Amino acid sequence: MAARQGRALRVAVQMDPIENINIDADSTFVLMLEAQARGHALWHYLPRDLALAGGRVTAHAHPVEVRREKGRHWTFGPEEELDLSTMDVVLLRQDPPFDMAYITTTHILEHIHPRTLVVNDPAAVRNAPEKLFVTHFPELMPPTLVTADRRRIMRFREQHGDIILKPLFGNGGAGVFHVRPDDMNLNALLELFTQLYREPLVVQRYVPAVRQGDKRIILVDGEPLGAINRVPAPDETRSNMHVGGRPEKTTLTDREREICAAIGPELRKRGLIFVGIDVIGGYLTEINVTSPTGLQEIARFDGVHLERAIWDAIESRLR
Repeated sequence: MAARQGRALRVAVQMDPIENINIDADSTFVLMLEAQARGHALWHYLPRDLALAGGRVTAHAHPVEVRREKGRHWTFGPEEELDLSTMDVVLLRQDPPFDMAYITTTHILEHIHPRTLVVNDPAAVRNAPEKLFVTHFPELMPPTLVTADRRRIMRFREQHGDIILKPLFGNGGAGVFHVRPDDMNLNALLELFTQLYREPLVVQRYVPAVRQGDKRIILVDGEPLGAINRVPAPDETRSNMHVGGRPEKTTLTDREREICAAIGPELRKRGLIFVGIDVIGGYLTEINVTSPTGLQEIARFDGVHLERAIWDAIESRLR
């Protein structure tokens, strides 16, 4: 609690508009509730409110109080120009897409980190895009190809037959396609991807075990502390909950613990305090570091409030 830290902290939260969040699902909301319960002071600002001038990082921000009351879950104080170097902590919590606007905020926040602790470390966030960071652990993944070269994609499909196509910097399941061996739409899909994206594609061998679920595991400072299983709807390949995925209570298998043990030290070394990984059928598919979710679902199934562990880890870093 705050007494353990020895003083109340000043915490700025860089996030999307607070009025639009779902308080029954949003992980940033429960992180704010926990900070407030510990006596920490909160400010809210949007990524577009950031400014860098003369080496100073500022934001037009509002002091904020939060409460679990639908429709009136926040109260703003008067707007002020906040010098972020006077904060103890900045939570980097806006949702993807992981585009140049997102990347620019990480460059700006590097000017104050680590004197002001930014969670997650902005340079590490920038250098660990979900679908690229995971490729540093190929032995844990299903066969995966990252390329814009149509010839290589065709050869990959010839080798593996049943494949998944997805945009390199997509999020929330957007643009994810399951292409079966007898599907004649691959060329048309590649043309569409070429028109929509300048980046390479991610092509993975389809893992049939996704029908039993896509497990989201939360790691705090490199340690696995909770998980939920997300089961896709009968007519869906994607397990994301906003497209009909059903959350289920789950536990970790020995293989999933091996995966966490393999990546945990690297997460700690990079200053990635709050991370969510996705595991399907014993294969690691993504490492989510930008704005991981799942805290409230885990609390509902297991009664474990991981926001407490996250704040314990933050306060430990500050000590």
